[in-house]
Amino acid sequence: MFDAASSPGQPRRPLPPAQSPPDGVPNPRTATSSRSQPEQAARSGKSGKQRDAFFDNAKYLAIVLVAMGHSWEPLKDDSRILEGLYTVVYSFHMPAFIIISGYFSRSFDMRPDRLKRLITGVAVPYIIFETAYPLFKRVVDHDPGQEISLLDPWYLTWFLVALFVWRLTTPVWKLVRWPLPLAIGIAMLASVSPSIGDDLDLQRVLQFLPYFVLGLCMKPEHFRLVRRRWVRVASVPVFLFAIAFGWWAVPRMNTAWFYHRDSAQELGAPWWCGPVMVLAMFGCSLLLTACFFSWVPGRKMWFTTLGAGTLYGYLLHGFLVKLGDYRGWFDHAFLHRPLGEILVTLLAAAAVTLLCTRPVQRVFRFAMEPKMEWAFKQDAAELARERQRKEREREKVSA
Repeated sequence: MFDAASSPGQPRRPLPPAQSPPDGVPNPRTATSSRSQPEQAARSGKSGKQRDAFFDNAKYLAIVLVAMGHSWEPLKDDSRILEGLYTVVYSFHMPAFIIISGYFSRSFDMRPDRLKRLITGVAVPYIIFETAYPLFKRVVDHDPGQEISLLDPWYLTWFLVALFVWRLTTPVWKLVRWPLPLAIGIAMLASVSPSIGDDLDLQRVLQFLPYFVLGLCMKPEHFRLVRRRWVRVASVPVFLFAIAFGWWAVPRMNTAWFYHRDSAQELGAPWWCGPVMVLAMFGCSLLLTACFFSWVPGRKMWFTTLGAGTLYGYLLHGFLVKLGDYRGWFDHAFLHRPLGEILVTLLAAAAVTLLCTRPVQRVFRFAMEPKMEWAFKQDAAELARERQRKEREREKVSA
């Protein structure tokens, strides 16, 4: 069957005018005449996939706040102002970190290479540091009775357990229709379930779950929304009010609510306080996290590259804090005065900054990002891709 427009003896109809293709669709008129972006990047010596400076900046600033908060723990009982700042920082620094973790877990699936990275980048560091911290206490604090247990996360390692569980459940959250309400409901139920116990710090895993799921649901435009100028301006009175409220709440509120590691009954509160506090703190944390994101620079800064090493800073700074605690460094009277508290804060920020640098990453990469190719079976699809790549390289050489 022939088309009438192209059959012999019929005049040809003019072609329609050229139109620009929709966004994301390659233009056939230019696809053969111009190099692809990856090829151009390779020829120019630059990577085709660049890191977003905003997220690296946010991760670095959040990890600095984490280290500062841990350094305040031995000092806050003697200063109402410091404890007020402590509660404000604790209300948003981990939620901000977890939201970013969820946002970058959106593409996670059960593909073998991603499961390998989950094991080598999360599970293996958990086993190493869950063993290292108790051994450190045995030696430095002269406590030979300190037990090593992989079921009871010690100090900072709870986050690795949580991240492992959250990422494994990512396909479920991408499947259900209302992931965030469901996650909030689970967190509310956990807050009234003291029988959950301390195994794998499941209380924290479940009560912090809504922040991870929120990150999964977020899109780039949501982050651009909170970085508008009016949000940045409005965040100033919000933070001032939060600090004032934190100072007021110090003698009236149990700080343990901010850790999300206990049920309402374990904190000596009526059971119904658990769901109420989950909702209230989720709202407050989101508000302060949005204010925090509004002040994160979007351009490349001197500390931007440190954002790639925040896991190093997170896991390693705990040894310094615990060393100071075991050796009694925080007992000096000067450190419990305003100037001493400022000094401790600056030292904590400087220490975690150094621990995020590339030399430290190179030294501790064996524990944080081990290769471990020997531990995994080779994927058939990956082997096929590797063979195709080698064949293409041989063809190029022969040509």
